[in-house]
Amino acid sequence: MTLTRAVAFLSFAFLLSCNDQPPPVHSLGDAYVGPSTLNLRQELAPKSAVTATLKHGDKLAVIEYRHRLVKVRTPQGAEGWTDARQLLTPEQMDSLRGMAENASRAPSQGSATVFESLNLHTEPSRTSPSFAQIPENGKADVIGHKLMPRVQNAGASFTMPVKPPARKKAKPKSSQTKIGPPPRPPGPKLPDNWVALSVPKAEPDTPASAPTPAVAVAPVEVPMDDWNLIRTLDGKVGWVLTRPLSMAIPDEVAQYAEGHRITSYFALGQVHDDGTVKNNWLWTTITKGGVPYEFDSFRVFVWSLKHHRYETAYIERNVVGYYPVRVNNAGSSPSFSVVVEGVDGQRYRKTYSFEGFRVRMVSRVLENAAPAPDAAKLVAGTASPAEATVKSSWYAKMKDRFHRLFR
Repeated sequence: MTLTRAVAFLSFAFLLSCNDQPPPVHSLGDAYVGPSTLNLRQELAPKSAVTATLKHGDKLAVIEYRHRLVKVRTPQGAEGWTDARQLLTPEQMDSLRGMAENASRAPSQGSATVFESLNLHTEPSRTSPSFAQIPENGKADVIGHKLMPRVQNAGASFTMPVKPPARKKAKPKSSQTKIGPPPRPPGPKLPDNWVALSVPKAEPDTPASAPTPAVAVAPVEVPMDDWNLIRTLDGKVGWVLTRPLSMAIPDEVAQYAEGHRITSYFALGQVHDDGTVKNNWLWTTITKGGVPYEFDSFRVFVWSLKHHRYETAYIERNVVGYYPVRVNNAGSSPSFSVVVEGVDGQRYRKTYSFEGFRVRMVSRVLENAAPAPDAAKLVAGTASPAEATVKSSWYAKMKDRFHRLFR
């Protein structure tokens, strides 16, 4: 029995000695693939052989790094080198997933068309990884906006661990006593007339020179970029530059933009005209980009049955408006609400009712302070006590009173 155990032990040891694979290297941390596709190189050179091709979101183990290059290992055991800027930390990956989850419930501000292929970035920065691409003539829903400096440097997305500095070994102290340098010689003595020499000589009167005027240094203007948060048809959420986007509102309405950029649009009911169906529209526009808000004007278009064309039913200019714009097409009379900045600097959500060709404001409340009142209830005169305290102008009160009287 002892001989059998000895033979088994020797056979196991022989099999272990025949295994040529080195033991796995200890991982320095986890990382995720940032771009849509990523090639791992066998060596540090950019033209070396490709060991593996990865997709966005694949988990990797970091095993080595040299300056900005990182050596990683896939769950299948493939190893290779890549740039650290193409990797995401676990915290960044969780933030990206959370952004996609929140954006899936965010209201769309309109569908935009892409006239050329456009990269989808993880952050509103030109240097951030792009994990997807929208094809030419593709469409996506606009759900957010942000103004960011163009010189923003995202740097390496994956933060590499820092090695602690190596401690220098202390040199052994010599047993022999070192002899120090000789003492310094005494300094020279002061002269006898050192007091007279220390008195400054009187200088001849010279005309005072005019002070040099201070040169004003102009502040350096940092160029800014407009970014939009979009949601693709397959559910991907990311940041793109605003310039290549164009809102897909019909041309018969877009022709009235007058050079302004359309930032959102919504349908407000339908009109039947000799067998054709036309939508009434609400849009928001902005005069020029590079501002932290989303629109400075909003306008309601209605289809005229008499002239068979779109005409303006309501317009407000010189406002400071923000996303999101909400539209409610339920019921017989649609309604919409916009977020604008008041004279006191606070943001208010103003709700408007749309009845045929007439648009009127029915409520004005602080944004995020209380839920927006239902426009249908306010029109029917069945508002709650909290909604009845909404301030309105004397003209609006009288107009509403006559409207209900003659109804």
